[in-house]
Parts: sequence; structure tokens; C-alpha cells
Amino acid sequence: MRGKLLPLAGLYLVQGLPYGLQSGLLPVLLRAGGLSLTRVGLTKVLYAPWLFKLVWAPLVGTRGSPRAWLTLSTAALGLVCGLLAALPPAEGGQAELPVTVAGLLLLLNLGAAVQDVALDTLAMQLLEPAELGPGNTVQVVAYKLGSVLAGGGLLALVPTLSWPQLFVLLAATYWLAAALAWSTPALQQLPSPQPSELPPHTLHLLQDLLTVSGTLWTAGFVLTYKLGEQGASSLFPLLLLDRGLSAPELGLWNSVGAMACSIAGSSLGGALLSGHRKLLPLLRSVLQFRLGGLACQSTLLFYLDTPWARLDPGTVLRGEGLGIGHGEEHCTSWALLTLVLPGAVLLSLCLQHFLGGLVTTATFTLMMCCSQLAPSALQATHYSLLATLELLGKLLLGTLAGALADSLGLHFCFSLFLALSAIPILYLSLAPRALA
Repeated sequence: MRGKLLPLAGLYLVQGLPYGLQSGLLPVLLRAGGLSLTRVGLTKVLYAPWLFKLVWAPLVGTRGSPRAWLTLSTAALGLVCGLLAALPPAEGGQAELPVTVAGLLLLLNLGAAVQDVALDTLAMQLLEPAELGPGNTVQVVAYKLGSVLAGGGLLALVPTLSWPQLFVLLAATYWLAAALAWSTPALQQLPSPQPSELPPHTLHLLQDLLTVSGTLWTAGFVLTYKLGEQGASSLFPLLLLDRGLSAPELGLWNSVGAMACSIAGSSLGGALLSGHRKLLPLLRSVLQFRLGGLACQSTLLFYLDTPWARLDPGTVLRGEGLGIGHGEEHCTSWALLTLVLPGAVLLSLCLQHFLGGLVTTATFTLMMCCSQLAPSALQATHYSLLATLELLGKLLLGTLAGALADSLGLHFCFSLFLALSAIPILYLSLAPRALA
């Protein structure tokens, strides 16, 4: 099994680089440059190619070798990074994202989306049912590790390396990954689809996908299971920045420390699934823990939203006007809060990412289990349908969260996120027997 998981780990790691670049690096730099929460959130439209994977998924699954698609798309990502290195944005503290850079990032997402379809197709062909737990753990952990390296890692290297040097490094990484995809023995042994296996090109393709057992229920679950979590995780770090936390500290906490906890959660999820824990009961338990963690984070945020609470660049919370009109006992209580709350902020970030990692690994295993119920010629397209809906659910709240916060206030937003996080817990009771 190691011969299968190691190449998959390397390829999923490089697949996570564009997401980390745009979710970890760009929002912090743009917010620090003065953009509103609404405009920072709207940069997520660059993820649009991921929503159209169904356009090329049938081609990847039925035309040519998935290994060839994977190699070519990965090499194309290296080419785009080379262009980004040759066309650095103008200097001078520009807060707006340059049009040329935005266009190339859009192409980067297009290449990564094609790579994703090809790699998921290979993974479904490569992994046996008993290997789905470890396989999906490798998928989620490696992807998140790539996101951390391109997000927090690049944020830490920005003062040291120039823009061209950063993207030359990324281009070299992609070209090495393309060589790995083409030369790995385990991937060379997989057969290409035969002409008799190719599905008819009809308008009934979507109907064929939806008739696969458990598809409608799984589609509803993946569309909703991350709504509350994604909205909260999009806003909470930026609000810490507003309350005085510096960008380097935020990069360390949110992109490296919190992501390490997410990877730990994903690894634990894979270990539990490998230990033959039942998938749906595990999901229910973790979703309940996640709801409780989000409730604690919301309470903490409501306190941080008060005018006297602020995070120093050294992550020390102070109160302005401490003890005015109050006795010594109140001052002592306030001092205790001052000591406890910085740790509570860190614990809140880490706990939510840890539980989010657990939920993600279990959900991706559920998605692959459902897709393996489809005919072999439809499996790539079926999984792409579920993955597209999963991404759509995350992007929906991630994009709109800033606008909701600017217009309706933080208290309403996080109360909404709590309600949305309770929906998938109730929805699990409707799961079909085919996925139990």
C-alpha cells in the first residue's frame, strides 16, 4: 500500500499550493493593505474553475490516460508559475490585485482543477475499499500541507525572497511533480478506459449520475456540511487582525499552527476509519463537537468585539480604562481575563481546525464510497460532481461572509453560522442504507 500512498501524497501536496497561496497569503496582504472584508472575500471568485470541473471530468475519465492528464496539467501549472515569476506586480504598496496577476491565478486554478479530476480518478482506480480510509487521509493531509507551505510558508518568506524567486520555486516543484506522475510504477499499471466502457454523450449524463445509489443524499450533505465552519474560519482571523494582531503572527497562528492542528485532525480521522470505526456515527460525533467549539469561538468573538478589548502585536489582550469606576476585586478579575483570553484565542483557532480536519477526512471518504457505487466509466464524473458541490458550499459562505459582516454585524453572522453548523447533524439521520 505504501507504493500507492507515497506518490499520491506528493501529488496531492502540490495540488494544495494554489489554495494556500490564495487563502493564506493574499487575504492577509490585501486586508493589511486596507481592503474591506467584502473586497477581500470577493477575491475568492478566482476559484471559479473549480466549480466547472464537470465540464472536463467526462473527458478526463474517458478520453486518454488519467496519468497523461495528470502529467500535462501539473506541467502546465509549472508554466503558469513561471509566467507569474516573469511578470511581478508593480511595487509601491498597491492594495488592489493587479489584473495580470489575477488572470494568471485564474489559470493556476484552472490547471489545478483539471489536475484534481485526474488525480481523484487515479486514486479511485488505485485504492481498494479497505484502503479508502488511509487513502483519503493522505489526500486531505497532503493537500492541507501544501496549502500551509504556500500560505503561511510564503507569508514568512515574503521579506526574504523576491516575487520571481518564490514563483520559480513553485514552478520547479510542479515540474518535479509532473515527472513523478509520469514515472511512478503504481500509476503506470492502471489501464486506460476501453472504447466499450465510454458512456454515451447525451443530455442524460446528469440523470445517470443522480441515479447512483446515495448520490442525492450525499450531494445535500457535502453542500451544507461546511457552511457554518467556512463562514467562521473566513472571518475570525481577519477580525483578529482588526483587533491588533500583526500579519506575521496571524500567518503563524492561522496558516501554520492552526493548519498543523487540521492535519492532526485529518490523521486522527484516517486512523479511526482504519480501525474499522463506522463512518456515519463517527461523522455525527465529530459534527457535534464542532458545533460546541464554534459556540465557544462565537462567545469569544463577541467579547473581542467590545470596544475595550484589543490584541497587542505581542498577542497580549489589554483593556482600556481598566478599573475605572470599579473596585479592586474587579481589577483582579479583569487581569485574569487578560491572561486567559490570548490562550483562548489560540485554542479556539486550533480546536476548530482540528475538528474541521476530522470532518473533512470522514466526508471525503464518504464521497469516494458513494462514487465507487457508480459504473467505472462514470466514477470520475460522479466524484467531480460531489467535489464541485463540496467546494460550492465552502465558497458560498467564504465569499459572502465579509459582506454579511459589513452589512449585518458580527453577532448576526456568527449566530447564523451556528445554526448552519447544526443542519448536517440533523441531516445524518436521513442517510440511505447504501452508505451506512
